[in-house]
Amino acid sequence: MPHPLHHYINGQKTSGDSGRFGDVFDPATGKVSAQVPLASPDDVRLAVDAASAAFPAWAETTPLNRARVMFRFKELLERHAGDLARVITAEHGKVLSDARGEVTRGLEVVEFACGIPHLLKGEHSMNVGRDVDSWSEYAPLGVAAGITPFNFPAMVPLWMFPVAIACGNTFVLKPSERDPSASLFLADLLKQAGLPDGVFNVVHGDKAAVDALLDEPRVQAVSFVGSTPIAEYIYARGSAAGKRVQALGGAKNHMVVLPDADIDGAVSALLGAGYGSAGERCMAISVAVCVGDTTADALIEKLAPKVTALKIGPGCDDPEMGPLVTAAHRDKVRGYVDLGISEGAELVVDGRACAVEGHQDGFFLGGCLFDRVTADMRIYREEIFGPVLCVLRVADFETALKLVNEHEYGNGTAVFTRDGGAAREFAHRVQAGMVGINVPIPVPMAFHSFGGWKRSLFGPLHVHGPDGVRFYTRLKTVTARWPDTHAAEFVMPTMK
Repeated sequence: MPHPLHHYINGQKTSGDSGRFGDVFDPATGKVSAQVPLASPDDVRLAVDAASAAFPAWAETTPLNRARVMFRFKELLERHAGDLARVITAEHGKVLSDARGEVTRGLEVVEFACGIPHLLKGEHSMNVGRDVDSWSEYAPLGVAAGITPFNFPAMVPLWMFPVAIACGNTFVLKPSERDPSASLFLADLLKQAGLPDGVFNVVHGDKAAVDALLDEPRVQAVSFVGSTPIAEYIYARGSAAGKRVQALGGAKNHMVVLPDADIDGAVSALLGAGYGSAGERCMAISVAVCVGDTTADALIEKLAPKVTALKIGPGCDDPEMGPLVTAAHRDKVRGYVDLGISEGAELVVDGRACAVEGHQDGFFLGGCLFDRVTADMRIYREEIFGPVLCVLRVADFETALKLVNEHEYGNGTAVFTRDGGAAREFAHRVQAGMVGINVPIPVPMAFHSFGGWKRSLFGPLHVHGPDGVRFYTRLKTVTARWPDTHAAEFVMPTMK
């Protein structure tokens, strides 16, 4: 019998009043494991009520004491990291070691947020004019909201709310309804850490909940990670409602392999970056651009047998690749493989017939590898978000660079080479937000900021790091003088 889940509002569990529920699946078995309530606009309003009521006291809590809550949360997250990883695997399907890695990358943002007393220090200038001092302060915004994707049910929320809360805001999280339990796990840890009720709230739901958050006038900022069409929608609707919005969209991450690259290293990098988490990563490498047929032939020769031999099974068994998140998503990815064949690409490895013994109803798809893909094919242009890698062949470095720069997405990219000059030129000229040099997945550490270019990001600020602090605060500059005289001045004040 599927167990019932709940919203988390003002420190309490509630099923809400919508009467609507969604199925949550175990991707390894295909069975419904839980039912999640789908919030009504009234449910969302209750969460915002709680966050609004908690904001004044939390904003006046000193940064040092807010940091101490983060330190306790960090300790609890470290202690329960294995438990949280199992929750992720049970609902998303990713292998257990990958789920542990997700928790670690989220934990790093909590560690960054623990330094909030330093991060909120403003600037001070004495005597900007005669007997005039000036300084800046960072003030919290109020209620912030996060709308997060299924592929990282713990990490992406952890990219958002620790920084927002440490800055003095309150928060309403709308996680993916496909794997919602990780967010409730995090809410419980925050309560144990001593976070006051109402500062952090979780409402589950679909478009109705998203629209309610975007339209709610008390929500001051919205952070989103997901597909580009939804990112565009959220950015447009939220901005029209007067909110700050950062909306991270889709990706088609290229890895350029130059003729002098270490082919064995490039193959290992592609295997992990293309097929890790079944390709359900916004930073997955989904395109390998080989400069020269010799490079491509050597890469395909070594990569194809490794893709064929991928160990696939339930994520809890910790193989190399687990199932996809839902049957519908698996079928969508499989449809792209069919499309690639019809477009004329060469399917070197076909994973569509993948079957896992004892888990015939699981949402499994084997690794797929296409060669001789061209830039006009849909399997190249569109984000597939599954274990499908496309290999393109180009004549030279300039053509490879042009290919990356002309794609509509600019999330991340990588170059594999032994030539420092070529790597420097690529990093300088490539039109992408995150660049790896012999690093296939160049996700920045928590004290830097994460985000892409072009149609991979809507809004001027990236996630976590310094941009995260800027996103969740507003700058106030104070200019002060304590004069001995009180003569009126009728001209624009200037500093003397």
